[in-house]
Amino acid sequence: ISTAKEIIDTMINRMKGGLFPNMGDNENPAFNSVDAPLWFFWALQQYAKYDKELNLWRTYKKAIISILNAYREGTYFNIRMLDNGLIWAGEDGKALTWMDAVISTGPVTQRKGMPVEINALWYNAVQLSLEWAKLDNDKKFLEEWSSLPDLIMESFVTTFWHPEKMYLADVVNGDKKDFSVRPNQVIATALDYSPITREMKKAVIDKIESELLTPKGLRSLSPTDPNYIGIYEGDQETRDSAYHQGTVWPWLLEHYVKAYLDIHRQSGLHNVKQLFHGFEEDILMHGIGTISEIYDGDPPHTPRGAISQAWSVAALLRIEEMINQFESAINEGKQ
Repeated sequence: ISTAKEIIDTMINRMKGGLFPNMGDNENPAFNSVDAPLWFFWALQQYAKYDKELNLWRTYKKAIISILNAYREGTYFNIRMLDNGLIWAGEDGKALTWMDAVISTGPVTQRKGMPVEINALWYNAVQLSLEWAKLDNDKKFLEEWSSLPDLIMESFVTTFWHPEKMYLADVVNGDKKDFSVRPNQVIATALDYSPITREMKKAVIDKIESELLTPKGLRSLSPTDPNYIGIYEGDQETRDSAYHQGTVWPWLLEHYVKAYLDIHRQSGLHNVKQLFHGFEEDILMHGIGTISEIYDGDPPHTPRGAISQAWSVAALLRIEEMINQFESAINEGKQ
């Protein structure tokens, strides 16, 4: 727990304009990540489950408010809240989300506009902040922010949900809505504070299961898409072109599993355990005792990229924790 807090505190000290450094050294860091500050709220939310003594609001109020204000009022890379309460981000030549591969011709998946997971995380961040402020009776903050969640939720559904397709747009920019089937929408299904209904979550999970789910993670693009690339190999530019165009990412499984268990409860546990135990042979395949960064989108889903990736390992550890907690709840008659 102490190590986790030290990392959080270190990153807060390096913030600039409400953003965290994304890459680079201490002398010349890049802050081109629209999602990292919003994941910060999620990280605090997870941390709080293990440290019951820490008053999150009093400890991190300054950092929390600096991020929220930066996003609401506008900061670097045109990151800003629109009148509808949603977050817009984008700058030519930059890829600001986790799908950040850039080749000689520019970003492969720029996602300029309103990305779906950014706005789901934004809703979660505002709701979490209000929850923490309420516990601490911070009337000033509650007065300034309490009206926003309803606006965000209404705008989110209107902007991203397609009632005929029954899934969420990946990114929206003005009148242009990109309904490429990508895994980013899974984030909206897995957050404790989600802007979509249970029925919408189930429909999204069904779509992901039919087109993106593999035994090793979620594909970054549906195989039915003409831009899909099923094998990650070749020189760097060729590999970068495939990186988020079909390549499988294990880190996304954590959020899929969270939503899947929320929806299917006890009946979904068998499938989740199968997914988890399916990685047992992987720890001998690419990096000994660990899990790879990515896998091919096409079977047999060959491991690729870094032979050991922290976010892949962390996702599996948290999936194991979810399984254990779920089984304990079943044994105690709570499921």
